[in-house]
Amino acid sequence: MTIALTGAAIVTPEGVLAGHAVLVEGTRIGRIVPVDAIPADAERVRLGGGWLMPGFIDTQVNGGSDVLFNDAPTVEGIRAIAAAHRRFGTTGLLPTLISDDLSVVAAAIDAVDAAIAAGEPGVLGIHVEGPFLNAGKKGIHDASKFRALDDDAFDLLTRPGPGARLVTLAPELAHPGTVRALAEAGVIIAAGHSLADYDQTRAALAEGLHGFTHLFNAMTQLGSREPGMVGAAIEDRASHFGLIVDGHHVHPAALRIAIAARGIDGAMLVTDAMPPVGGADPDFTLMGTRIHMADGIVTGPDGTLAGSALTMAGAVRNAMDMLGHTLPEASRMASANPATFLRLTEKTGAIAPGLAADLVHLDEDRRVTATWIAGQRSDEGEV
Repeated sequence: MTIALTGAAIVTPEGVLAGHAVLVEGTRIGRIVPVDAIPADAERVRLGGGWLMPGFIDTQVNGGSDVLFNDAPTVEGIRAIAAAHRRFGTTGLLPTLISDDLSVVAAAIDAVDAAIAAGEPGVLGIHVEGPFLNAGKKGIHDASKFRALDDDAFDLLTRPGPGARLVTLAPELAHPGTVRALAEAGVIIAAGHSLADYDQTRAALAEGLHGFTHLFNAMTQLGSREPGMVGAAIEDRASHFGLIVDGHHVHPAALRIAIAARGIDGAMLVTDAMPPVGGADPDFTLMGTRIHMADGIVTGPDGTLAGSALTMAGAVRNAMDMLGHTLPEASRMASANPATFLRLTEKTGAIAPGLAADLVHLDEDRRVTATWIAGQRSDEGEV
């Protein structure tokens, strides 16, 4: 059966369309047609104003619904995390494992593979953030878990699987050729928690480094004589960087400058979300350290930022209100750009014929009222 979604402005790669409908045919988008051209046999669903947008894709999700992925590297844990974020418009995500033992990395990869095989809605792959990081930029990570990316780790990270495989590492600590070998094996590599300078970062980009984890945070900064990792990320035209637009991780002016210099096509909105998102408890434990959320800020006992309480819907609103972007621009950073980064543009990331019917409806206040993943609707939202 064809379902015609009407009554909302449609955010497409070509612009915002009024007076049109999106035809959903099973799991995929069929066509976008004027309202007066809706097929007679289609079931009409009126959305009541607002915007129909591509579902949001978050490449960095540590937890949600009071579940931390490190503590629950299981299909059940992934299901709970994905359900929590779906309420905020996230229709595709990478459960993200913070630095841990290789046995936990293996369990997490197995769980994501099993979740994808079982058809768990919204699971696109896994993000392994460490433990191949630099202790000098550890952030909230437990440096005792850090290790070299040796043959055992390489074999694990490159093990075939059904979803995207994103690995964050400190490139200055990887043996020469490691980044290239990972890239040739199909792994998407991001730099982060690193003391790499500009030249080291450029060398990694030449080997196949594909992106940067939470730009500005836990990396070398842009300076007049040493451009650092930030300078290399902004200068490069082939890679992407994640931005945590919560007003706490990075000053909005720095984010505006980075996007202006690089171009909007290189920027991705990410949450770096922790268990309190969609949950009831502001406190949780990370590697034995008690973490607390207050006033939307998640910190350890010494005040170190420990991920965030941000949602993708909140990031979209912040991209507009803090950074001055239009809704289509914010949509691009929340959907199309991460789909490009994950090499999924032939499957999702836009409202276009043939792509998965991964959609989100925002009301006039830009709050989520409904989502669709592969055409299946959920009315659990923000309102």
